[in-house]
Amino acid sequence: MTKFYLHIKYITDFIIALVGIILASPLMAAVAVAIKIEDGGNVLLRQSRTGRHGKKFTCYKFRSMKSADVPFDKNKPVIKDNNDNLTKVGKFIRKFKIDELPQIFNILKGDMCFIGPRPLLPVYDCEYQEWELIKFEMRPGLTGLSQVRGNGYLTIKARKYYDAYYVMHASPVLDIKIILKTAAVLFMGERRFLRHVPPEDYIRLQEEVKKRPISRQTYINFGLVPPEEAKKGK
Repeated sequence: MTKFYLHIKYITDFIIALVGIILASPLMAAVAVAIKIEDGGNVLLRQSRTGRHGKKFTCYKFRSMKSADVPFDKNKPVIKDNNDNLTKVGKFIRKFKIDELPQIFNILKGDMCFIGPRPLLPVYDCEYQEWELIKFEMRPGLTGLSQVRGNGYLTIKARKYYDAYYVMHASPVLDIKIILKTAAVLFMGERRFLRHVPPEDYIRLQEEVKKRPISRQTYINFGLVPPEEAKKGK
C-alpha cells in the first residue's frame, strides 16, 4: 500500500459516495419508512467505532434489532438470523447488507472508505497485539477482505489478520476482487467463502509488518509509547 494509492482511493471513494447517495436514496428512504412503520422506533443505530489511527467515530447503520440494550459477547459478536431480537425488517436488510448503507455518509465525512478493514467496537481496543495495529494506518471500510473470507464464521483473530493483510497489500487489483466477491457473498452467503488462516501465515505477516513503521499517532491513541520514544527513555 502506498500513500499515493491511498490518496487516490479516498478521493475516488468520496466521488462514488456522492453518486451513491443519490442512487441509493430511494432504497434508503423505503427502508427508513419500513423500519418506522414496523415498531415506530429509531431508524438509525449510532455506534462508536475505532477508526484510523485509533480515533473514535460515530458509525451509522439502519436499526435491525428491537432493542440495542442487549448483552454483548465480544467472542460471539455476529448476530444470527434467528435471533429473537431482530425485527422482521431487520432480518431482511441484514441478509442483503442493506443495514450498512448509511455508512456511505461516513465515507463522505472521511471516517471510512468503501474497501478497508472493518471498524470494530472500542471494547476490542485492548486486545490488539502491537503488530495488528497496522490495521489502523488507513480508514476502515464498508466491506473488506475478512468480509469475503468468511466474516461471521471467522475468529476475531482471523478477522484481524485479514484486516492487517489488506493494509499491507491494498491495491486496485485486490480492491476489484473484494468488490466482486462482496457481490457474490450477498447472494451465496459467507460460509461458502470461508477461508481459515494457517498458523504460518500469521508469522509471515508479523515479519512483514515489522518492516513498516506504525504511526506515532496510532500508538498514542491506543495509550502506548511509540517505540522510538521508548528507546530514548531508556
